[in-house]
Amino acid sequence: MGKKYRAALAQIEPGRLYALADAVPLIKRMAYARFDETVEVTMVLGVDPRKADQMVRGTVILPNGLGKTKRVVVIAAGEKQSEAQTAGADEVGGEDFVERIKGGWLDFDVLIATPDMMKSVGALGKILGPRGLMPNPKTGTVTFEVGKAVQEVKAGKVEFRVDKTGVVHVPVGRVSFSDEKLTENIRTLIEAVLRAKPSASKGRYVRAAYCGSTMGPAVPLASSEYHS
Repeated sequence: MGKKYRAALAQIEPGRLYALADAVPLIKRMAYARFDETVEVTMVLGVDPRKADQMVRGTVILPNGLGKTKRVVVIAAGEKQSEAQTAGADEVGGEDFVERIKGGWLDFDVLIATPDMMKSVGALGKILGPRGLMPNPKTGTVTFEVGKAVQEVKAGKVEFRVDKTGVVHVPVGRVSFSDEKLTENIRTLIEAVLRAKPSASKGRYVRAAYCGSTMGPAVPLASSEYHS
């Protein structure tokens, strides 16, 4: 650990669990990078992601966005291409985009596709899947409502998904955000994860939650902030 990280870590009281009202200002004080660090929430869930009925996955629109505009690409045909362009998609195409991606083009943050194009897009699973870019109806990225989907992503829609260790890790804004905006985004994300609790999940759903900036240490949150 570097000197700046150790200095930041020393500001966290050992054994203390923080309410958001105290955690958010602390996270901002501890941020030491020369860039506007991303603030992230990590939630340790009491689920077994190896079991399909305990998978936790969903999307949520953060009320104050992420402080970064995502690059959105849409693969569609006909009038749906015009709809996507009008909504603000960065690039729109059809089968030609499938070939571009096969050739190594991955210059985008979100890929949206219409259901009729998924036969072709499905062949990109090995390329897009490991990068978390594969369109999926559960996250609203396989839809005929491409205009709405583009607008939601641009407005701050984020996806959360439990990993193989049972952890959800999601960006919720920037250090430069006001305390109020960061707190609102964090609460919105936590509430969405709580609503996504699988019916098959038994016992304690959220075992721990942390919040921190890209370079700084994570602050442990009080269980009252994620009581399920």
